[in-house]
Amino acid sequence: MHLLITGVGRGIGRALAEGALARGWDVTGTVRKAGQAPEGVHEVLLDMRDLSSVGAFEAEPRKVDVLINNAGVIGPARQSTLEMDFPGFAETLMINTLAPLAVAQAVVPRMQAGGRILTLSSQMAWMGYAKSDRIAYRASKAAVNKVMQGLATDLRPREIAVVLVDPGWVRTDMGGPEAEVTPEDVAQGILSLAESLDMARTGCFLRWSGEERAF
Repeated sequence: MHLLITGVGRGIGRALAEGALARGWDVTGTVRKAGQAPEGVHEVLLDMRDLSSVGAFEAEPRKVDVLINNAGVIGPARQSTLEMDFPGFAETLMINTLAPLAVAQAVVPRMQAGGRILTLSSQMAWMGYAKSDRIAYRASKAAVNKVMQGLATDLRPREIAVVLVDPGWVRTDMGGPEAEVTPEDVAQGILSLAESLDMARTGCFLRWSGEERAF
């Protein structure tokens, strides 16, 4: 099985790549700087802030069985509704919302029926929250949920399954040292989802452990 994983230089992405390799799968991983991918990963340079760089995938002719849109950012320091870093907000939307769709569009032509697309979202995207902290991040993840829900609808006739994944609160540079779960545990759960995902769950928002959750 061939996986394409974005953002494998650190955190959940690196754990996903290493976990997939340990399962004997082939892994292509994107990084912003050469040499950041784990050993054994076919490395592709991709800056998620620059959608034109997604064209790098056009030179990668291999069939892709699973795409995991992992790369993301927490957003600017100032992201309150009352004091917003608007260029930072726009960059957050570019990386967390637009780039995953652009990568999916680039990869889908090399997917066959049975292909799977998993995009990492966040519990902070849940519309039941009225919380306003990190609002640029929350908004970008809520937006990618809707984008991928729509992609699931459009790819259903081609039998390509698309889901959102809530990784929970993870001990990464973004989540901090007090977070509840390790990147390795979350990665194993996501990889198991990737292996078992079928059309019955396309369009769903799933916890990393497999349970469906509300949008």
